[in-house]
Amino acid sequence: MTISRRALLIGLPLVLAGCTAGPSQQAKYGALPDEKFPLKPVPLDKIKPELRRTEVAYETTHPAGTIVVDTPARRLYYVLGNGQAMRYGVGVGRNGYALAGQAYIGRKAEWPSWTPSPNMLRTNPEKNRKYAGGLPGGPNNPLGARAIYLYRGGNDTMFRIHGTNQPQSIGLAMSSGCVRMMNHDVIDLYERVAVGGRVVVLQA
Repeated sequence: MTISRRALLIGLPLVLAGCTAGPSQQAKYGALPDEKFPLKPVPLDKIKPELRRTEVAYETTHPAGTIVVDTPARRLYYVLGNGQAMRYGVGVGRNGYALAGQAYIGRKAEWPSWTPSPNMLRTNPEKNRKYAGGLPGGPNNPLGARAIYLYRGGNDTMFRIHGTNQPQSIGLAMSSGCVRMMNHDVIDLYERVAVGGRVVVLQA
C-alpha cells in the first residue's frame, strides 16, 4: 500500500480490517453512575458504527498526544503514537462557523457552565438572551459533560471540544463552530489530554 506524502503530513487514517482493541463497543457506552450527573448507557443501535469510539491505524507526523479534527469527515483523532489513534465521531460547525489550523488546550472543565458568545446573542437573541448570565453545568447544558477550551497565543478562541445534550447531532455540520462529541466520548478524550496539548483542525 502506498501512502501519499500529504496523508503522512495531515494524518489520514488507515483502518485495518479486523483490528479491535480494548473494551467491547457496548462497554464503552455503558452507564456512568459516578458522574456528578450520572449518565445512562447508550444503546449501540443509537450510534452509527462509523461514529463509535474505535482505536484505528493512523499514520501521521503529528506526535502522540495531538488532537486532529478532520472537519470534512466529521471525525476527531487522538494520536496514540506507534501508528495508532483513537477515533471519535463528532459534530462540527456549519460552513463559515468552524475553526481551522492549529490551537492548543488552554483549559479543561467537567460539567462546565455555558454562556452564549456575543455573536450567538447577536444572531439569535430570542433563543440565547435568557442565558446571557450563564447556564450552570448539568444534563440540559449544551456543553455536556466536559469541555476542552481551545486557545491561540494566550487568547481564548471561543471554540471548544465539548459534550452535547443533542447526541443526534454527531456526524453533522450544524453547530456554531464548536466540535461536539457524545458525552461518553468526550469524557474518554478529556482523561487522555492535558492542558497545553496541541490541536490541529483540518478543513476541506
